[in-house]
Amino acid sequence: MSSNVPEIFGSMVFNDAIMRDKLPKDIYRSLKKTIQDGKDLDINVANVVAIAMKDWAIEKGATHYTHWFQPMTGITAEKHDSFISPQNDGRVIMEFSGKELIKGEPDASSFPSGGIRATFEARGYTAWDPTSYAFVKDGVLCIPTAFCSYGGESLDKKTPLLRSMETLNEQALRILRLFGNGEVKRVNTTVGPEQEYFLIDRSLYERRKDLIYCDRTLFGARPPKGQELDDHYFGAIRPRVQAFMKELNEELWKLGILAKTEHNEVAPAQHEMAPIFDTGNIAIDHNQITMEVMKNVAKRHKFICLLHEKPFEGVNGSGKHNNWSLVTDSGVNLLEPGKSPHENAQFLLFLVAVIKAVDEYQDLLRLSIASAGNDHRLGAAEAPPAIMSIFVGDDLGAILDSIENGSSYDGKPNSKMDIGVHVLPKLPKDTTDRNRTSPFAFTGNKFEFRSCGSSMSVAGANTVLNTIVAESLKQFADKLEGAKNFNSELDKLIKDTVKKHKRIIFNGDGYSKEWEKEAKKRGLLNLKTTVDAIPMYLEPKNVKLFKEHKIYTEVEIRSRYEIELDAYSKIINIEGLTAVDMTKKEILPAVNRYIGKLSETAKSKQSLFLGKDMPANLPCNMEIDLIRVLSKLEDQAYKEVNKLEKMLADASNLDKNDKLAQAAYYKDKIIPAMASLRKYVDEMESNCDKDMWPLPSYGEMLFSV
Repeated sequence: MSSNVPEIFGSMVFNDAIMRDKLPKDIYRSLKKTIQDGKDLDINVANVVAIAMKDWAIEKGATHYTHWFQPMTGITAEKHDSFISPQNDGRVIMEFSGKELIKGEPDASSFPSGGIRATFEARGYTAWDPTSYAFVKDGVLCIPTAFCSYGGESLDKKTPLLRSMETLNEQALRILRLFGNGEVKRVNTTVGPEQEYFLIDRSLYERRKDLIYCDRTLFGARPPKGQELDDHYFGAIRPRVQAFMKELNEELWKLGILAKTEHNEVAPAQHEMAPIFDTGNIAIDHNQITMEVMKNVAKRHKFICLLHEKPFEGVNGSGKHNNWSLVTDSGVNLLEPGKSPHENAQFLLFLVAVIKAVDEYQDLLRLSIASAGNDHRLGAAEAPPAIMSIFVGDDLGAILDSIENGSSYDGKPNSKMDIGVHVLPKLPKDTTDRNRTSPFAFTGNKFEFRSCGSSMSVAGANTVLNTIVAESLKQFADKLEGAKNFNSELDKLIKDTVKKHKRIIFNGDGYSKEWEKEAKKRGLLNLKTTVDAIPMYLEPKNVKLFKEHKIYTEVEIRSRYEIELDAYSKIINIEGLTAVDMTKKEILPAVNRYIGKLSETAKSKQSLFLGKDMPANLPCNMEIDLIRVLSKLEDQAYKEVNKLEKMLADASNLDKNDKLAQAAYYKDKIIPAMASLRKYVDEMESNCDKDMWPLPSYGEMLFSV
């Protein structure tokens, strides 16, 4: 592999530089205008682009193309078609048309649709997203696309994201025009998703059905050592892991992905990769690719890359911190204080727009990171709580207080904070300590949404974030556009917003019980589980928000409600069935064999004393004690596994149309039953011969690399 990073970076991407080089000037200009204006691509332009893209891809070794899309499964999907076209003389030529570039037709009936598509209604369409560059992966030209049904309803995560970026751009431009900025043509969100993951030895993974079927361990006694010494975090990276990271970086760089930072995370065998920020849509595409590449590269190094939010009980799980900001096409970060009162007033307006948005739509923000896997992390002293709040730090907090109270933030007597006059103190990124317990933390010129789960697409979180901030900006623009005195109205608007929504600001310990009580006093929501959060889709204010900003139709909202509840139930059902299967077919037979071995050993010891004076206490107390302990645990585990099996059978008789009741049953019945079974299984592991226990232990998996 090449070590010349500038040479390999983006080498497998049909990026702007390649397009400028390969396309005629008029075609290139037309394509760029299409991308900038968001208009449909002229078919004649598309034909020229398709030929250039095909020729370039073939040079890179591609024989097929695919419309690469992101269905509601949370992972990506692709159907490969070759470039070959048969000729009359029995030969083939390589062809690719503008029509094939712009639009594809995969089967839509087998993807989650929440009732939008019936099984017999198979037709669905993919449409090229020219704002995200095509790339070659594994000999296939991948064309990023949106995915919709025959009726036009969105069946993917990209379409709502693109819609949310448009509405946020529209409303942000209205605000900038009010501040006299007529030059900016576009405001983009930038996103930098930090990706946490575990690496374990592939040979150990292959001996654990729970990891194979569920991506997490359902059983496992704690090893003598976990993460309590904090000796893994930022420690020296082991050679085998470093080799994996080196290849991962090179594969990502070829695909134009800005992989920047790598390090060991807190838990043993846990690591993190952080990219440089990119435009929201592209950053999310890149994160989806990153997760796939991680898994593939790991296998080549005889690892398995685990992206589940909680693969191991008792050590930290994995998240994906979503760093979000607003940047103009001229490169100005709208969440960065300026050097003049005018710039500061603009910064404060965008800042309070975010504060207002998070307060008014806490439920949607919580909903956007809800999943069965993420439920294991939130509020577990390793991830932010399920209560949404904003951390702004001491300096910015003092400024907001002074705005609300009309007092000075600089300590000067007899002075007050006047938004149109004061220059804010410089707020560098490290102006205050970080708060890892905060779900939504301001970190200098961006917000870090720390609650996202490691395996999930962050398209949903960014769609919600973009939309709720767009709504705040819309309300602000509606007020300010009709103001007789702009500065006076602006001053009042910022002050009123701070006063009304300051309850969402919390700079303290989000893990503390005191915060839970305080949050309840403030009227903040505490949606502890996915089943509590998903119904928020159907709240009238949320339906109204999505419809007015044209993010989702009511049908699309209902479909996501159904899809996400259904996915939750199916995940817990698979975990329950796997727990039953492992317990009955592997764990109980193994414990039984060990009890038999102990019995044989006890008998052998006793036979040594036959015909002799029998000692008061036969020298087989250990065996007898262990037999008693394990027999009791075995009977209890057997009772629990049968109870779980019956509950799973009962679940199949629930009303399939009532997704909420079904999900609630899995949350309230199946999850506690699995936890009860696990308690006995883990205790059996702690008392069993290591060589007879059928599963690789936590110690082996976490410390063998």
